[in-house]
Amino acid sequence: MKEPTLYRITRPLIKTLFHILYRPTYIGLENIPMDKPCVLAGNHTNYLDCLLLISSTKRTIHFLAKDDLIKGSKKIIFKNMGIIPVNRKKHDGSSLTIAKQQLQKNKLIGIFPEGTINRTKDTIMPFKIGAVKMTSETNSYLIPFSIKGKYKIFKKGVVLEVYKPYLVTKDLEKENQKLMKKIRLELEKKVKNEPI
Repeated sequence: MKEPTLYRITRPLIKTLFHILYRPTYIGLENIPMDKPCVLAGNHTNYLDCLLLISSTKRTIHFLAKDDLIKGSKKIIFKNMGIIPVNRKKHDGSSLTIAKQQLQKNKLIGIFPEGTINRTKDTIMPFKIGAVKMTSETNSYLIPFSIKGKYKIFKKGVVLEVYKPYLVTKDLEKENQKLMKKIRLELEKKVKNEPI
């Protein structure tokens, strides 16, 4: 199956511009396998998070994203970027079905289990169970990641850290809590180490 055309064309440009504008720091990119079905799952801090992830790997990331992105004039762009639209009102499970089909083809899925950008004072918001569910049901690898720091124009600030992939069990609630705990601890570790 061919990768989304627009994604393949724009990824090098996104990477170059992102490095110039935001000078991101990447840690643990070797933890993203190049030939296995995987789900990247982590915290959501900003609209730029998707571009940060896109610029981190040569693999195409099929993001689960709100279906508003494939409506109107935006449809041509985002449909050709390989996103999997999520209807937050229906909750009919069709987006998870599509994501699982992609995983069965050894693709890489990107998801922010918080469901939206975290604008609260909490380290992370409660995770929805979709990430561990699709991983468990397709015997794919779950790859946690954390996004730390701030996006600063022409300054180092944002850090993407990718952790080791692992297989999850059938106990979805336990696995979801495990994923949340991992990312929360990593984010709090960063906060504690920041200079006062």
